[in-house]
Amino acid sequence: MSTLKVDGIRSNSASSDAITLADNGTCTANITNNLSNRNLIINGAMQVAQRGTSSTSSGMNSVDRWTCNWSGGGVTQAQVSESSGTVFENGFHNYLRLTNTSNTTTDTDYRFIGQTIEAQNVVNSGWNFKSTSSYITFSFWVRSSLAGTYYSFLDSRDGTSRKYSFSYTLSADTWTKVTKTIPGASNIVLNNDNGEGIMIQIVPWYGTYYTTSGHSLNTWHTASSTDRTPDYSQNWANTSNATFDLTGVQLEVGSVATDFEHRSFGQELALCQRYFYKSDGETDSGFRHWAHPYADSSTARRVTIMHPVEMRIAPTFTNLLCDLNSGDSNTSGQALYNSNQRWTFAKDAESSLGWVRIERWWASAEL
Repeated sequence: MSTLKVDGIRSNSASSDAITLADNGTCTANITNNLSNRNLIINGAMQVAQRGTSSTSSGMNSVDRWTCNWSGGGVTQAQVSESSGTVFENGFHNYLRLTNTSNTTTDTDYRFIGQTIEAQNVVNSGWNFKSTSSYITFSFWVRSSLAGTYYSFLDSRDGTSRKYSFSYTLSADTWTKVTKTIPGASNIVLNNDNGEGIMIQIVPWYGTYYTTSGHSLNTWHTASSTDRTPDYSQNWANTSNATFDLTGVQLEVGSVATDFEHRSFGQELALCQRYFYKSDGETDSGFRHWAHPYADSSTARRVTIMHPVEMRIAPTFTNLLCDLNSGDSNTSGQALYNSNQRWTFAKDAESSLGWVRIERWWASAEL
């Protein structure tokens, strides 16, 4: 038996080794196939949209876990299906689209897409975020109707906030895969808790209030609300019906962008429900709950309901509606004894024989 002794294995056309061998008999391999549980981004393929598939309101109102924020003018955010073309051929059937429906040139206005990652997910990912020789790699597919140079950044949210920004150039109406490898830094602070960890932003446009011509790219620096990126040479927000599309977003530990981690719809939905879920018995009777008499009260009705997954924190409830057997419908109830695992609904019936049926609620524990 013979032994091949080398320090690395590399393709003739590659600039780095595919396999690097160490003197202790171990090796490091740059593997780009589908390894599981490595994407820190949730819903990066834009599959889940519990709140709805389209909205003209700023904030987290369409695709789960993604906030689409703007000021001035008007924007529509939407989940869009894809059945052909570049991203479809790369395995993506949905993308998030911003459409600029009303223009603005005000320097304090903006358009951005963002997601905040729970701190403990980053801390326990395997990334030594305090080391300049330990890396995370950020990749995504993006398309804009307006050609130009665009900017994205990562922002650490604990301690003194630190920001790392970078640029990429897009041709009009052309899907482009952007990949950026980012080192750690000694002054990054991330707590091992369920608060904000790393925020990522992908920015179609910032007004000049938020930008500076001398902004430093490709380095960690103290975050400043008035120095987030360089100035934008093109104004996406002042272009009628401009579109900006995003899908295939991945943030992973290591210096190589591996293939996107495709998860099933059920897996992605469960991850999203840690931060938001809704139950809608108005459109699906299988989601209705009935409240029962409580203690010795003749009219008080209560029922304890488990969340589908353990939520990040005890959620805030909205759209909490119920029907009464008196004929009253869409009546608001009350959330009692709320935790990140369960909650109790309470409502008084009209009489000792009256019933209360819970029709709908939304529960949010978003970052």
